[in-house]
Amino acid sequence: MLNFIPTLYAETSPVETIAGLPWDWVASAIVFIAVVIAFFFLRRFMGQPIPPRTEEPPAEAPAIPEARREVALEVPTEAAELAEIRADDQASWLQRLRQGLSKTRTHLKDNLSRLLGGQKLDEQTLEQVHEVLFRSDLGVETADYLVDILRKRFGGQSAAPEWSVISAELKQAVTASLQGMEDAALNTPAEGPFVILVVGVNGVGKTTSIGKLAARYVAEGKSVLLCAGDTFRAAAIEQLQVWGDRLNVPVIKHQQGADPASVAFDAVKAAKARGVDVLLIDTAGRLHNKTELMDELAKVKRVIAKEMPSAPHETWLVIDATTGQNAVQQVKAFGELVQLSGLVVTKLDGTAKGGVIIGIKQKFKLPIRYIGVGEKAKDLKEFSARDFAESLFA
Repeated sequence: MLNFIPTLYAETSPVETIAGLPWDWVASAIVFIAVVIAFFFLRRFMGQPIPPRTEEPPAEAPAIPEARREVALEVPTEAAELAEIRADDQASWLQRLRQGLSKTRTHLKDNLSRLLGGQKLDEQTLEQVHEVLFRSDLGVETADYLVDILRKRFGGQSAAPEWSVISAELKQAVTASLQGMEDAALNTPAEGPFVILVVGVNGVGKTTSIGKLAARYVAEGKSVLLCAGDTFRAAAIEQLQVWGDRLNVPVIKHQQGADPASVAFDAVKAAKARGVDVLLIDTAGRLHNKTELMDELAKVKRVIAKEMPSAPHETWLVIDATTGQNAVQQVKAFGELVQLSGLVVTKLDGTAKGGVIIGIKQKFKLPIRYIGVGEKAKDLKEFSARDFAESLFA
């Protein structure tokens, strides 16, 4: 296969070739040797271990910052009581008032209409009317007052007056008896907190009424502070704290058994320091016939006056309408001790003795600040003589 090499050499070499040499074998040997050398070099080269491939580590993806966790702000939700008070209107209130006084109204109407409807108002009939009014817990003075009005208006008439005419006259008389000159505006101070001391015996709904009053003031945009001054009963402290938590209103309290006067003193100081608008002070539900416990209440009032001479600006007694004439005795006992400036009447929806309001008003000349006709905060509302009389004889 290499026969062309000698020919090529012969044609290109200028030197004369040596005769007789097997140039084709010489050339083949040279090529063979070259191939062998090349083979060994390639083998040596290929026999060396191939160094491992050093791969660069993959570039790490840039860290993506963890998404910022949004922390939801705890926005205090408005208490349902506040929304109900703000949404309440006069028509709804009058409906609830009429419903709350239904037992008292039915009692009066059934008995009076039976006596007065269709017959002359002689002295015997008027005497029976007086008994009905008295049994409705209007009291002797109020019964005398209303019977006297009926006597002057209808006595001696030949024709029997209709019940609708008589009820209209009674409605007007009751309204007049409940509207007195003593019903002055609240003794609100020109500056500083408005301090209201709330008193009453156990079971009349005193602490609950304080919570409802707080809700009403908060709904009006006022800042409120509560004082758990009833340290005699642990449940009273807890109950007031529940109202405070619900309305987002702070409560000044001590442990059960602490001196109520010291709690009231701390509350007045806190109210002044915080600049609140209203301070409502709860007190122990002391029985009005226990002198030593009533003296404690008098001490509370003295201590409050030391920190704030004009306080308490109002002292309200909470009475339960279902107790009838017993409520009259409570007003008398508390009035002798702490100089009451107003009344809060509760549970009118659970009694046929709602007329006790008229009797207490006539006897003690005290303003009726609030009346309650239900369990909800909106069911405790400012007293209106006209609304009460309209609902009583509707």
